[in-house]
Amino acid sequence: MNYRCALLRKIYGVSLVMGIAALLALGVDRAAADQVLTISDLGTLPGGTFSVGTGITGRDEVVGYALTSNQQYHAFLYRDGVMNDLGTLPGGNYSIAARINHRGQVAGFATVASGNLHAFLYENGTMTDLGTLPGGSVSVGKAVNDRGQVAGYAYPAIGDLRAFLYDHGVMNNLGTLPGGGFSAAIGLNDPGQVVGYATTATGQYHAFLYDHGVMTDLGALPGGGNSFANSINSPGQVVGESQTANGNTHAFLYEHGVMTDLGTLPGGGNSSASSINARGQVVGHSQTANGDTHAFLYDHGVMTDLGTLSGGSNSYATDIDNEGHVSGVAYTADGAGHAVVWTPAH
Repeated sequence: MNYRCALLRKIYGVSLVMGIAALLALGVDRAAADQVLTISDLGTLPGGTFSVGTGITGRDEVVGYALTSNQQYHAFLYRDGVMNDLGTLPGGNYSIAARINHRGQVAGFATVASGNLHAFLYENGTMTDLGTLPGGSVSVGKAVNDRGQVAGYAYPAIGDLRAFLYDHGVMNNLGTLPGGGFSAAIGLNDPGQVVGYATTATGQYHAFLYDHGVMTDLGALPGGGNSFANSINSPGQVVGESQTANGNTHAFLYEHGVMTDLGTLPGGGNSSASSINARGQVVGHSQTANGDTHAFLYDHGVMTDLGTLSGGSNSYATDIDNEGHVSGVAYTADGAGHAVVWTPAH
């Protein structure tokens, strides 16, 4: 998981030590992408210097997190040209928004008075604490669907990390793969299917699909060991990342029982897919030939480099809506990360 963790540290700029390496299973040289998508810098919260867009439901509705003037990370909702601070749970000082649905509900996680992290659901100006699995003290919300269900992971009383699905006020433990002791949910679609990653009986991490009470191991790319699922669309297509036979990490698309390697940008060694929309368009990030990392859009078999903000070197795409708007983060010429939206040029 070294490449994965290094990227997460680079993107989020903050270390959350909760018994696993990272809690998040998470721009243009204009000439490179003007014919496909144009980029907009969403800026930061007042007094802050850093922001990341993590979820999108339209060009003008983006969620993520940003530094405040007192150097705390707060969840934000960007709407109608304004980045709004969503605050924190009572007694806490830190929050992260992960995804937003078409009803305007936002899922994420925030600190509470004890200092622990709790999953939340934000709706109509109120951030609601979703609690934890029975006996536990930590939970993280990662995805929300249009039914208001929330998927994520939590530490139950037994001390092992478990994927959960929060539905109608109840946080349900989704268990693990046979013989495994660890699971984490990252993605969720409107039918209620959940994807993420879990340990196998041999101790590897494998992408999984949870559907109607059954957790299915999706395996890995040929010759690879570990794999991680990050997103699932309503038709049931799954994307994520998997190790390959040569030890690199490549973005994948899983459908009809087959995991397909999406490759990398030209000359790149590693890539990861973060989101897929109902049209089958995939976004994520890939290394480039010069060692930088750039956001990509994969559509109809072609991976397009979305580039960076003018003068910047790196960018990461985090989510894509059904109209093709993409959220993410891109770095400016002075090295600051800013939340961005890529918009299709029609």
